[in-house]
Amino acid sequence: MPRPVINYEKLGKYDEVLEICPTQVFEKVNGKIVVKRPQDCIGCRACEANAPEGAITVVDN
Repeated sequence: MPRPVINYEKLGKYDEVLEICPTQVFEKVNGKIVVKRPQDCIGCRACEANAPEGAITVVDN
């Protein structure tokens, strides 16, 4: 099962990932983007491709 992993030092305030994910796995909580529904990740890697380099990595469990 794929799941996105966030590197917060590299992601910064990159809010576009909230709109890029087709399954809306990400949410903003207390001003920070978090993975709220990792089980909904389909592994499309759109977040990984559109975030700053190294900010999000999709890994397979």
